[in-house]
Amino acid sequence: LNTYTRASLPRNMIENTMFEEEPDVVDLAKDSTALEPDEVVYEPRSSRLLVRGLGENDLDDEEEDYESSARLLGMSFMNRSSTHNSSSSPYNRQAPPRLCSCPSARMLVVGVFILVLVASMAMALYFLPGCTFTKAGCGKANSSIPMEPSYPNSTNGELFPWNELRLPASVRPVNYDLSLTPNLTSMTFTGRTVINMTILHDTKRIVLHSSELIITKATFQVSVEVKVLEYKPWQQIAVSFLEDLKVGQVCVLTLDYAANLSHTYDGFYNSSYNDKTGAKRVLAATQFEPQAARKAFPCFDEPAFKATFLVRITREPGYITLSNMPQVLCVCVCVGLLEDEFEQTAVNMSTYLVAFIVANFTSITRNVSNTLVSVYSVPEKKEHTHYALDTASTLLHFYNTFFHIDYPLRKLDLVAIPDFLAGAMENWGLITFRETSLLVGNQSSPLDKQLIANVVAHELAHQWFGNLVTMRWWNDLWLNEGFATYWQYTSLMTEFPQLDLDNVFLGVRFKAMAKDSLNSSHPVSVSSQVTTPEQVSEMFDSVTYEKGASLLLMLKTTLPDGQFRKGIIKYLDNYRGSNTVTEDLWNSLTQVGVQESVSDMMRTWTLQNGFPLVTVSRKGGHVTLTQEPFLLSADNATHTSNLWHIPVTYVNDNCSSAPSSTLNVSDSVKWLKLNYMNTGFYIVHYGDEGWATLIDALKTDINTLTPHDRASLIHNIFALSRLGRVSFRQVLNLLDYTTNETETAPLTEALSQLSSVYRLLDKRQEQRLLVYIWGHFGQLMDSQDWGEEESVSRQELRSVLLEMACSLGRQNCTDQATALYDQWTNSNQTKQIPGDLQQVVFSTAAQADLRWLSLMEAYSSTTYDSEKRKILQALASTQDPRSIVWILSTGLEGGIIQTQELPLVISTVSDGFAGHLLVWDFVKENWDRIIEKFPVGSYPIQSIIKSTTSQFSTQTHLEEVQGFFSSLKERGSQMRSVQESLETIRLNQLWMDRNLPTLRIWL
Repeated sequence: LNTYTRASLPRNMIENTMFEEEPDVVDLAKDSTALEPDEVVYEPRSSRLLVRGLGENDLDDEEEDYESSARLLGMSFMNRSSTHNSSSSPYNRQAPPRLCSCPSARMLVVGVFILVLVASMAMALYFLPGCTFTKAGCGKANSSIPMEPSYPNSTNGELFPWNELRLPASVRPVNYDLSLTPNLTSMTFTGRTVINMTILHDTKRIVLHSSELIITKATFQVSVEVKVLEYKPWQQIAVSFLEDLKVGQVCVLTLDYAANLSHTYDGFYNSSYNDKTGAKRVLAATQFEPQAARKAFPCFDEPAFKATFLVRITREPGYITLSNMPQVLCVCVCVGLLEDEFEQTAVNMSTYLVAFIVANFTSITRNVSNTLVSVYSVPEKKEHTHYALDTASTLLHFYNTFFHIDYPLRKLDLVAIPDFLAGAMENWGLITFRETSLLVGNQSSPLDKQLIANVVAHELAHQWFGNLVTMRWWNDLWLNEGFATYWQYTSLMTEFPQLDLDNVFLGVRFKAMAKDSLNSSHPVSVSSQVTTPEQVSEMFDSVTYEKGASLLLMLKTTLPDGQFRKGIIKYLDNYRGSNTVTEDLWNSLTQVGVQESVSDMMRTWTLQNGFPLVTVSRKGGHVTLTQEPFLLSADNATHTSNLWHIPVTYVNDNCSSAPSSTLNVSDSVKWLKLNYMNTGFYIVHYGDEGWATLIDALKTDINTLTPHDRASLIHNIFALSRLGRVSFRQVLNLLDYTTNETETAPLTEALSQLSSVYRLLDKRQEQRLLVYIWGHFGQLMDSQDWGEEESVSRQELRSVLLEMACSLGRQNCTDQATALYDQWTNSNQTKQIPGDLQQVVFSTAAQADLRWLSLMEAYSSTTYDSEKRKILQALASTQDPRSIVWILSTGLEGGIIQTQELPLVISTVSDGFAGHLLVWDFVKENWDRIIEKFPVGSYPIQSIIKSTTSQFSTQTHLEEVQGFFSSLKERGSQMRSVQESLETIRLNQLWMDRNLPTLRIWL
């Protein structure tokens, strides 16, 4: 534990010093990532977690006494016992001598026959060559040599020459020359991929990726036709040779192929939309993350296989094409077809960052620091692109200056795709977005603009973290996504302070803890195997994104001023154009002069699940801190004595304490609050006395703690209640102070937690919590204004208060919302509803049949994407079973409701009492169709599983969920999200058993 004191006033965490530096040229020869030979099986780097003491009391690794360290740290350890393996000397027991009898003649003849047979077999085996049998047959002559691996059969029945999901490292691509001809009438495409490569280790095989592509011709070097073998389960193809390709050899493989444009949202897929005349327009776009570039062209589809790319696309004259680089040439290839050629990429890229689009789009542009920034959309929505262009231009300048490395390409396109599953994708130079994540009207609310700014900031941060420096393998995905999430908030809090992102970032940290408190969670940097597409997809979750960002915030506030930024710049400079593992980040931070070992501290946070619970015990002025894992469920948990190296911060009522390893405070100190501003990723339990003093302090003077610290206390006590360390009565005691609360962060956290409990109780038809909510928050709800509000923070609070009030049927709220909706419809939608109130107004209207129908008409006609999505969510909030069934079926079919919106529809329906059982039946009955549209393990599938099961709390539902997912086998039974759902149901059961009887008495 490192202790730091903080005054009760917040300090600015964002550093604003700006410098500029010219970019380096990326040189393949300087790539520090060494690839191993074929025969070396990749093992992700892992390390033993270190538990450190304070100051001079540290012990060497080899001499470390864990129990002594625990006492020094004030930590509690589980007792460990050693198991001694006893061994005894073997001995032979000799049988006593026995008398022999003479065999009969018949027995003698039989015996001789058996001896002859055995001798004959022995001689035959002796003279035959030795053989160890494998699936390939008798492949080895000497059993003393290790057995050759068995190889699978390729599609034509021949043995496939590779038997690992990861590619061999003997061949490295240098450049791809891609030629693509999409046909947007037949929804097919043909292509030619010319791969220039170098041989790093002698090998007789070239193995790469291909999925759903029909290879029509393969040529090696200039003109030698070769046979391509395919092993579909691993999405691999291979070419074998009789003689070794030698180290240092440069060779060329040309592959001609054909395929259908994908009807899902990955690979090279087709999309459509209706223009302003109602006519259907089609387009083709790419989405390659993760592991989907192989669906568009044969390639070495792993992030460490970086190369340069030259792209040519053939199109009809009515379309434009876009790719990562600027277009340099357009030629007529035949009547009615043009071929666009793009510059070869100026940087080495991983395959998942390659992108191309064929569409009828228009753009607006601006030059920023020698980079042409453009925002593309369908022509009808060009007027909605200006905010994105302004935001991207500002943020590009910020990142260029802050990181001391200029964005390395000459253009940066941001493209709104009408039908796009992810929020956005960071393709280098050609970032793709959902329309709802990029397009917004100038008159839209600040909350809508906040969403756009968040997504743009995240994707631009990726141009450095992920594109310029890329994780070596998906197990370290947090080096991409955790960093992009952290810089998204940091950049916006610096450049757009009016968006009030500090409250949002606080909520993000709470969200990450909710996921990471489950046994089904995973380390930020996963040392276990992450190889299958499903395992890779499941890495895209809140642990990777939000916990990763939270750990970076904690580290930044721990280090001396400026050291974090210096270390990050060092990391980018050391590894630009290369691939990294987590340890490379810690080494870079250490290189800039950080006194303590960052690696020793941060390994304890990145290489193990979960986070710590710190318990505070106080006797007078002496404070003892103990830690243990905060784990809600012990089911099948891996018991461990590993601890965390925790940078503890604290504040108290006189702010006079100095840092100390024993954490002594003055006897006059009344209360102590740890984790100042909630920048640390841990939960604190103060014990009955400690909680009582904090509650009294808040009731005496609400401003004795910052709003973030008040929100932190609310979050912590709810978490401790779920753990069973405090009673729900203690939770309500703390919330008593909130009748005087006016700040957004603590109120939104309290309402969010109470809403979760209410929905759980509501599914049991328990309404007692409703009276409590009205008593504590009803007056605040009724006092909200329904006019325009400028402050983003006040808009956030108002929308949360009113959405809860109207959803729970508070008359004053429903009357106001209905009146606003009727004014909107009667004015033919010209009388605007304030943007932050649109959701509550639309959702309230959707509870009446006639208004639901008018909302459906508005959904079909509106061109404002943010408004359209709010209407859809409102439609899905209906409690009418017929409407629920219709909207679920329509979302699955696509068309009126795009399939990309189905996870949102399912999540919204699941929240309601009328829909939570209907939607679970719908998912079960349509599972195979759902996984045709969304890949197993993908974030939409994770969302669907969580939303449909997270409010179950009975043994019957537990067994039903368990039985359903167990029956899926390879269609999803092994997903981590399934284990999370089962664990959540068990925890809900436990919470009900603990609290429901007493709640019935208290409320």
